[in-house]
Amino acid sequence: MWRQRVTLVQILATAGIYYGSAQLGLLQEIVRGQVTPLWPPTGIALTALLLFGVRMWPGIALGAFLVNVSLGPSLLVVLAIVAGNTVGPVLSYRLLGRVGFHKELDRLRDALALVVLGALTGMLVSSTAGSGVLVLSGALPASGFWPTWAVWWTGDAMGVLVITPVLLLLSTARWPLTSRVPLLRWAEAVLLVGCTFTVTVLAVSSSMNLLFLVSPCLMWAAFRFERAGAAPCALLVSTVAIVAAAQGSGPFALHDLFTNMVTLQAFNGITALTALLLAAVITERRNTQRQILQVVVQLSEAVTQLDSQPSADQWPPPRRRKSGDDDG
Repeated sequence: MWRQRVTLVQILATAGIYYGSAQLGLLQEIVRGQVTPLWPPTGIALTALLLFGVRMWPGIALGAFLVNVSLGPSLLVVLAIVAGNTVGPVLSYRLLGRVGFHKELDRLRDALALVVLGALTGMLVSSTAGSGVLVLSGALPASGFWPTWAVWWTGDAMGVLVITPVLLLLSTARWPLTSRVPLLRWAEAVLLVGCTFTVTVLAVSSSMNLLFLVSPCLMWAAFRFERAGAAPCALLVSTVAIVAAAQGSGPFALHDLFTNMVTLQAFNGITALTALLLAAVITERRNTQRQILQVVVQLSEAVTQLDSQPSADQWPPPRRRKSGDDDG
């Protein structure tokens, strides 16, 4: 009974967080008031499934219904969109489970799986179902299917690539007082966040295309802080870029919607890929070095124990009995 109550609370919490994040995502809507370049609820939905299991799907469905019930043209369309928004994360969760995904993202294969299976493959379901039902219901013209599908798919995928790593990181985070992190380390982290924000703002404010300037900050975050620095910095960079694209400033000025969306999503995708893959490679290398050191220590201890034991040649050999000796 107690376990059922805990599960119910988790489902309701998932629905509430899903709904709240959707309201934030809708602030940057582009197509028909409900399609955005970054859809945080998909990242939240996949994270809930990874942390608590597939039993969280009712919370995803409830949150998606509450979000779309006031946006959809009819109840049937809303239910179809809700089904797509629920099945997509569940499919991603199942695919990640098939390949032995680690929530710690401590291997290169985990980062690749999150990108290919969690973001790009699983979100095909939600984008196809949502765009298709809007066209079939007459809410969108047939010519608007592919543009809407592209924005929907990339928005859902970016929600997984940007939001899920941060939430998985927070799920394993420790309080500063118990983590025993040196003060100098905290100072470097604050400096990293400040530099990343400043460089990104300058890059999206200039009329020239200077978005590549954020790459050194991402490399700094990955090399020095691994996933703990790469995931938040990628989220920060993507958020600033999305706001700039919505306002049509900097490199997003004087271009049509399609050009801005291609530029924005390509930049956000490269940002997330750079941060995740580089951090995963560094973490995997560190873990490998740690395992090698452990093996070396174990071998050294074993050799020391062998050296401390007397060998057989240190004792006089036993006297062999001659055949002519008598027993007396």
